[in-house]
Amino acid sequence: MTIRNVLSSVLSAALLCACAQSAPPEAAPALTVDAWSLPAPEGSAQPDLVQAADGALLLGWIRRLEQGHALEMARLSQGAWGDVRRIAEGQRWFVNWADTPHLVSLPDGSLWAHWLQRSGDGPYDYGIALVRSADDGATWDALPSVHPTDRPLDFGFVSLWAAADDRLGIAWLDSRNKSVEAGHDHHGGHGDDDGAMALFATEVSAEGLVARSRELDASTCDCCQTAVARSGEVTLLAYRSRREGEIRDIEVVRETGAGWEEPRLVHADGWRIPGCPVNGPAIAAHGDHAWVAWYSEDQGEPVVRLARSEDAGRTFHTPLEWRRGTTQLGRVAVAADADAVWWAWMEEASGQQSVWVARGGYGLATDHIQAVRVAPVTASGRASGFPRLQLVDGIAHLVWTDVVDGRPRLSGARIQAQ
Repeated sequence: MTIRNVLSSVLSAALLCACAQSAPPEAAPALTVDAWSLPAPEGSAQPDLVQAADGALLLGWIRRLEQGHALEMARLSQGAWGDVRRIAEGQRWFVNWADTPHLVSLPDGSLWAHWLQRSGDGPYDYGIALVRSADDGATWDALPSVHPTDRPLDFGFVSLWAAADDRLGIAWLDSRNKSVEAGHDHHGGHGDDDGAMALFATEVSAEGLVARSRELDASTCDCCQTAVARSGEVTLLAYRSRREGEIRDIEVVRETGAGWEEPRLVHADGWRIPGCPVNGPAIAAHGDHAWVAWYSEDQGEPVVRLARSEDAGRTFHTPLEWRRGTTQLGRVAVAADADAVWWAWMEEASGQQSVWVARGGYGLATDHIQAVRVAPVTASGRASGFPRLQLVDGIAHLVWTDVVDGRPRLSGARIQAQ
């Protein structure tokens, strides 16, 4: 080989190497949005969307009646909605934009649901009504209370999960440690009252036997949602705590085979706020991987963050600051499967709310994230509630509340990566 040929070969190799090094990273797949027809009638709001043990989707909602309210549900299986089934109805319900009913399906095929039932004449005298169905929602049996009922108190912001094949896990915020005279800092109120809400959890058997409840945290934010996910054999319960100096950050408490552990911070935002922001976290898990999404204003400006864990919630990486600015409303949801993590949130600009979805890799690398504005929301303020997100076969299913001609209704969309 001549010197010229050697130099040519070296130069060609160098150019090939440089091209390989400078090649742009593979772009994240674009997201497409399709309308998703829902079976909920006009007048429905406060949606819940969960995946059943058999892979079907369960949609629940509250429907306003001429007198009182009803909790209803429908099942989506193999792309078709089943009949709408009524879980319960009543006239003394506590119906709230943020503290909404939930459904869960256990591996034994049973369905469980809850709503909030007024227990006294005070504005925040209410408790958790819990029911179970063994026939796919055709009939429902009432279960004993999981909390005290001997004095005026409030209990809510419930999370439900499968503690075993036939046993329900349930967590809630509990006011038993607060003085009755102190009042309540709830659902958007401000104040520094006497005592704090606490986080409790217990289990309920198929026969309705309620285990002794355990206090997991004696001081939580009054009216931010709790959220739950199962990471392998570990239960992860996320919530907003309330610490000294009115610091209200997101924490996770884990339940393993050895029982419940002490709470641990997801990230030290250091958000100091004297009242509840009514903006709880969302959590999802797949295997040992877990993700928490939440809203904060620790630097005096709204921000949406996500943090990931690779060890079933023992530790969390430095969070991704996903969105920042006055347009951010939070109201997050998150879901994950074997391929990706998805999250939803809400924004408001020039008086117009909108719901958004993003998809990213497990590591939340920003160059592998795609986001899309799913739809404008015709509701305003709190009427739009909180969106719900689930994944089926890699397709994100999203539900939110609109208001048309003064009446609420549920809207839906399916989002997928191309």
